[in-house]
Amino acid sequence: MLLCIPETQGGLNQVGTRLHGPGEAAQATSRFTPDAAIRGGVPICFPWFGARPGHPEATSHGLARLSEWSLMGAKDDGQDVTVRLRLTDSDATGASAWLHPFEAVYTVVVGSRLSLELTVSNRGDDSLVFDEALHTYLNVRDIRATQVIGLEGTPFYDCLAGPEPVSGESDPVRFSAATDRICLGTTATTTVVDAIAGRSIFVAKCGSEATVVWNPWIDKAADLCDFGDDEWKSMVCVEVSNLREAAVHLAPGGSHSLSAIFELSPSTRTLPNRSTTS
Repeated sequence: MLLCIPETQGGLNQVGTRLHGPGEAAQATSRFTPDAAIRGGVPICFPWFGARPGHPEATSHGLARLSEWSLMGAKDDGQDVTVRLRLTDSDATGASAWLHPFEAVYTVVVGSRLSLELTVSNRGDDSLVFDEALHTYLNVRDIRATQVIGLEGTPFYDCLAGPEPVSGESDPVRFSAATDRICLGTTATTTVVDAIAGRSIFVAKCGSEATVVWNPWIDKAADLCDFGDDEWKSMVCVEVSNLREAAVHLAPGGSHSLSAIFELSPSTRTLPNRSTTS
């Protein structure tokens, strides 16, 4: 069974999803207040990722996860529940150091699997460049016995080591210390293998050329006020994204769709063949 709770008051996040067992994680110490992003679920990072260069006052990971989205519609066809939400430029978003006219539509489909799609349209007269990521927190039994398969051979930025890219590794991503990787030039499906739980989570994507893998480990978790000291053991972020060299470039009137599908077993269904139009 899947359970999805969209949060629109004080920002958009999605918490409490279950994929026939523990699925997406919401950290117990998250601050459920309008001025703070929820630590867990699927925060939407847009239109920048991390700190905004040249704007130290700007909130980390962009304006989307702290903005109030409007409900476009919801339906239940007996198999899937679909929810669509919308965010556009406004006085609130303009105050966040990003003044471009835009429209973002977020579609969540909950059923035997979880499907997420973020479509951004450029409503201005100038070209638009932005980062985007679905900052998914996944529950695992023990990160030390977890691995991420599908990024072998993919060059990446090790955000904890330095500014230069690192050559791809031949082995899956395994965890024995803090991990913060931005893997570029990859459209691959990844698999989170949770050995102790005896299950795998498949993360398929479309319209994405980057994947972020993150776990804060002991010291970083202790430094985060909304992250329990021991919660690093039971989570991993695998983020479908476009950022840095893979940032999205949109001509006036253009649009781009980023899609992710999460499930516990392979599926014969395919992602929609949509990415950027202009």
